[in-house]
Amino acid sequence: MTAYTELRKFVAPEFIYGLDARRLVGRYARNYALRRVLLVSDPGLERAGWLAEVEQLLLTDGVEVRRWTSVSPNPRAHEVMEGVAVYKQEACDGIVALGGGSVLDAAKGIGIVATNEGNILDYEGMDRVPIPMPPLICIPTTAGSASEVSQFAIINRTSDKVKIAIISKALVPDVALIDPRPLITLPPYLTACTGVDALVHASEAFVSNAASPITDMHALGAIRLLRDHLEASVREPENLDHRGPVMLACLHAGLAFSNASLGCVHALAHSLGGYLDLPHGECNALLFAPVVGYNYDAASGRYDQIGETLGWTRPDMPVGDRRADLVGRLNEFRERLGIAGNLRQRGLGQGDVPVLASKAIHDPCNATNPRAPTAHELEGILQEALG
Repeated sequence: MTAYTELRKFVAPEFIYGLDARRLVGRYARNYALRRVLLVSDPGLERAGWLAEVEQLLLTDGVEVRRWTSVSPNPRAHEVMEGVAVYKQEACDGIVALGGGSVLDAAKGIGIVATNEGNILDYEGMDRVPIPMPPLICIPTTAGSASEVSQFAIINRTSDKVKIAIISKALVPDVALIDPRPLITLPPYLTACTGVDALVHASEAFVSNAASPITDMHALGAIRLLRDHLEASVREPENLDHRGPVMLACLHAGLAFSNASLGCVHALAHSLGGYLDLPHGECNALLFAPVVGYNYDAASGRYDQIGETLGWTRPDMPVGDRRADLVGRLNEFRERLGIAGNLRQRGLGQGDVPVLASKAIHDPCNATNPRAPTAHELEGILQEALG
């Protein structure tokens, strides 16, 4: 038996990709016989006008709308519970989520508790959501998290400053309306951070010990698109010839990691983001190269293939030089995107390192990392990222 004949499961929602896909939101709400939806979004999208447009599209199709926009960049558990209260008070029967990963994850959290009761923190871990959510329609406005197609939701547990991962097939949205057009209002730095998030998703899925030919196809497709279009999309935010391929890369990367899972970059980023309240993509960008250096010997062929796909690693390059070259080029790449500096400059102290490592070692993303880490080894990666 080869990898091409092994039995594999692949989970994905229905999705519509392309310009103006978001405008189908009313039709899909009608398809699910929804009468009143909770429209989950954030103040930035409200100011940009996207929220009002989606609300009007729903109203035009006869669907009542109740807005909820109290979502932080790293959604807190108490915010999710506030959203649940609004959902129940307003007698909603479905959810429309318009936003980036934080908004989509918060919407998933609301859906989980709306049907399963309790507190969102009760559902941490793998396959702990027994009852399906209400119908969930996702419209992503960033090209990074891919929460709109994934089995993941990440919620900030503020009591100990750590992000928890909830992973379940029950979290896959009913439909994702993936439209590159809202990306034109995404600021350059957020474009860079979310783009690197997509690159890390694809790369960690490709080196995952749960990778398959199916996930490999999506992972490498994402890497190629990001190679050709991410830097240009940062420079030219209104150019849909670059925004479109980056959004498509995010979709490919999401399909890859939702099925092959992730690794130590995300395990550490969940710990770091919850501790310092930093943007998730920024955390990934600063941790990516140190984790690749740590993992390289355990998956050298796969990392070489990533380097070749990015146009960096050459077949004639001496084997002994490839690790250092890839690590160095990843750092140069994030700096070209405008993500400069290190964790020390963002407020992480020497004494915080063992605390973060002790949290990160329990993250489920470690299970599919190509090298099984210890807490001490995670400390070493954080030390390198401190600078």
